[in-house]
Amino acid sequence: MSGLPSTPQLSHITLSLVGLILLWAVAARVGADPTVLPSPGAVWQLIVSETKSGELPQHMWATFRRVLFAFSLAMFFGLCIGLALGLSPRLNQWFGTWLVVLLNIPALVVIVLCYLWIGLNEVAAVTAVALNKTAMVAVSIREGVHALDPKLTEMARAFRMSRLAELRHVILPQLWPFVASSMRNGLAIIWKIVLVVEFLGRSDGVGFQIHLYFQLFETGYVLAYALSFVVVMLIIEYGVIGALELRAVRWRATT
Repeated sequence: MSGLPSTPQLSHITLSLVGLILLWAVAARVGADPTVLPSPGAVWQLIVSETKSGELPQHMWATFRRVLFAFSLAMFFGLCIGLALGLSPRLNQWFGTWLVVLLNIPALVVIVLCYLWIGLNEVAAVTAVALNKTAMVAVSIREGVHALDPKLTEMARAFRMSRLAELRHVILPQLWPFVASSMRNGLAIIWKIVLVVEFLGRSDGVGFQIHLYFQLFETGYVLAYALSFVVVMLIIEYGVIGALELRAVRWRATT
């Protein structure tokens, strides 16, 4: 079973994107000012040029690497914390407020503090991004645990399943919609925060390039780098997360 969208879905996605590009082209033509809004063709030429020079792949990889590390850390610790708080009312009573505090600290504050405490390096950059997302994942997973079907839990105990087996075969399959939602929201939020991290204190990456061309008032280059990474995120969304989701919920088709 493939994780890619079906043919009808692909056609709808393609038509939607084509419509967006046409709207962009019309807006650029009406505005008639390429310094404010360049046409799709002009931005495409910049993407090709930056790719041939090696600049775009280099900075894209730097950003993707940070997104991957921060995303993995945030999902791992968020899943562990969410499960712990969801399964233990006592832990949730004591530490649930901590999540609320973390959720309400602005991302910019976390980024600046990490740079001040750790330094202007990769560890600080990845840590800042992961901290911003971990609380969001933990809250989503905790609410997912609270929404578990108690009958399935009772069944697992009646069959004397071990805690590990119950977690693997009963809890995690039910939690997948919450995990998938956290993954999708995580990718959308994390790569934006990574750009801010690069904007403020890194010497490479898409955010760094956007900062550079912002100072030069080069709207076309800003769009070229931003949209290139959006394409990467779309591929991950439909090609990777979609495949994981289909595999995780396959059991429902047999019940």
